[in-house]
Amino acid sequence: MRRIGEDVRLIPSSGGLATGLRGWHQESEGVWVGWPGEVHRLTAPQRSKLEERFSQERLAPVYLSSDEIQRYYDGFSNGVLWPLFHYLLDRIPLDASNWDAYRQVNEKFADAVVHVSRRDDMIWVHDYQLMLLPALLRDRLPEARIGFFLHTPFPSSEIFRLLPWRQEVLRGVLGADLVGFHTRAYLRHFVNSVVHIDGHEVDVDRVQVDGREVRLGAFPMGVDVEAFTALAEDRRVIEEVAAIRRQAGDNRILLGVDRLDYTKGIPRRLLAFGRLLERNPELADHVRLIQLAVPTREKVESYKAFRREVEELVGRLNGIYGKVNSVPVHYLRRSVTRRQLVALYRAADVMLVTPLRDGMNLVAKEFVASRVDEDGVLVLSEFAGAATELGEAIVVNPYDINGAAAAINYALSMGASERRTRMRALRRRVVSHDVHRWARTFLERLAHAPWQQRLTGTMNMSSDHLAEIVATLRGSSSLTLFLDYDGSLVPIVATPELALPDAELLSMLRQLSERPSTDVHVVSGRARDTLDEWLGEVPLSLWAEHGLWHRPGPSGKWQITVPVHVDSLAQIRAILEQFSAETPGSRLEEKTASVAWHYRLSDPEFGARQARELRLRLEELLAKLPFELIEGKKVIEVRPRGANKALVVRRVLANSVADPAVLAVGDDTTDDEMFAALPDSSITVAVGLRPRHAKWRVSDPRAVRRLLGELAAQGS
Repeated sequence: MRRIGEDVRLIPSSGGLATGLRGWHQESEGVWVGWPGEVHRLTAPQRSKLEERFSQERLAPVYLSSDEIQRYYDGFSNGVLWPLFHYLLDRIPLDASNWDAYRQVNEKFADAVVHVSRRDDMIWVHDYQLMLLPALLRDRLPEARIGFFLHTPFPSSEIFRLLPWRQEVLRGVLGADLVGFHTRAYLRHFVNSVVHIDGHEVDVDRVQVDGREVRLGAFPMGVDVEAFTALAEDRRVIEEVAAIRRQAGDNRILLGVDRLDYTKGIPRRLLAFGRLLERNPELADHVRLIQLAVPTREKVESYKAFRREVEELVGRLNGIYGKVNSVPVHYLRRSVTRRQLVALYRAADVMLVTPLRDGMNLVAKEFVASRVDEDGVLVLSEFAGAATELGEAIVVNPYDINGAAAAINYALSMGASERRTRMRALRRRVVSHDVHRWARTFLERLAHAPWQQRLTGTMNMSSDHLAEIVATLRGSSSLTLFLDYDGSLVPIVATPELALPDAELLSMLRQLSERPSTDVHVVSGRARDTLDEWLGEVPLSLWAEHGLWHRPGPSGKWQITVPVHVDSLAQIRAILEQFSAETPGSRLEEKTASVAWHYRLSDPEFGARQARELRLRLEELLAKLPFELIEGKKVIEVRPRGANKALVVRRVLANSVADPAVLAVGDDTTDDEMFAALPDSSITVAVGLRPRHAKWRVSDPRAVRRLLGELAAQGS
């Protein structure tokens, strides 16, 4: 947005994201949601005219106050997330606050998106400023196809875990159906954080979250090759290139083009250039470094200090190696037009792209796209995402000043044949993987991502659905409830002994049990002693060890439901004890006729690997014994064959006098057995997971309690 006199104009962005999506935006009926810039200085007529233009261009503005910009954008997004994601921990302020502003602005964006969206639209969220938005949209638009792309690096899990709000950010991103990164390395770091911090298991490029399958992928972003090629061949650009070369005389031109940002490695680049001149003083009269530094975030104190550091280094180098009529470093702190930029790209002998860390760095690709003459050398930081694609560049470690200086020297001395061979290979890759292919590939993947998740027939339970279900159950003449415990009535906890029922749950279960013509069954994998201690005083039916044991009420006695062969457990127990000893953090839980190996507190990757190995060992052994293996959430259990929750359902319903309405709630594969055994008329509710046999899904035990609480309240 640009104000010209009394007129207000919308100026198309030249950035890679805007360029890549412009064609798709124009051809589709899509809406672009974003911050339009500061508009508080506009007059009422100008504001009205701007709103009209927004509507014409299908742009949905999210207006932010000065305080929101300062706290959300400068304070948290750029003050905390930006340095963290670029591994520059010393740049993070000691008091990393403003999280509340970040959350509130993400919610503001969610409101704006929901306002312009239909329930099954495709929504693409971009970058670190909006990492909470996918989950916020998932809650409000559960059927939408939501994609998220991160344009910065994603740091290693050891770095990311320093963020106090790490889980909130991960869960925000995992609200998407497809999560994209520039490189496989960033994807791998994200996966490690999901595994180590949030506790999810990842299967190569997909992760199950709240019953959804979230796909992960690497989508290296490109540049608008056609536009850069056209400019590079433009007569005015060619004339400007000739003027730059004439001004340089016999000097070779080194070029750096960066935002004036501390991640871009400008000081170290200058030090490497200084080391080059120190070791090769004769080059001072034959090499010129043009450093274009585009101003950014100039009101932020850390950026002011960084600018001073850069300019002091430039002054020092020019003071040491400069002459009356020339200086080795030409420092330009300004923005330039794209035409001027392409002229610089074409005039340069060597392009220096040496960030300390960068998500992709499109400058490297812009340089290659502009070199229609198939000449020039690219020196590229190994810590830029582009280095994974542009292998024909001279790749350097920007922290190695001596190594970078040697690389620059090699680039300057490289022969024409090698230069052209390298540049042709670089151009083939950049031309074939442009920004339009990047956008098209991501959107095609996103378009297909959610459909497979709808094939199960399981529906998310909304507030309206909950009210209808409660009304249906309340209207029945008799009612039977089958309720799993861990993960359904209480959250899964790291230490199983800590999953005690709270007063609210006990009161609610008592109310349901005392409801007329209502039969309540808690069906759990827990040992009978535990269920007796926790729920023994509530007038309901208890089933322990997945249905192996049954106690009909507080005054009843525990009865075994299937024959057991306890002697056979010794061989099984020995294997589980071995794995428990070899897997730090794991533990055994022994029950009457079953044994479980818990690995929730183990290292996630090692625990998962051990679980796969244990499963293979046990499957071969159990083929000869009257036991079967079941897998839960971070637990492998061996139980007597035939002792399962389906058995519970068949026994209870066979003994029912009337034909009751049935509500069943569970959160893992053992509960899916229960769902499958129930009549089709039953209301089956899966918690978190998306099993084959549940009709409804809720996100967590809190949603289960809302459902049961409504039923208990209406029945009292």
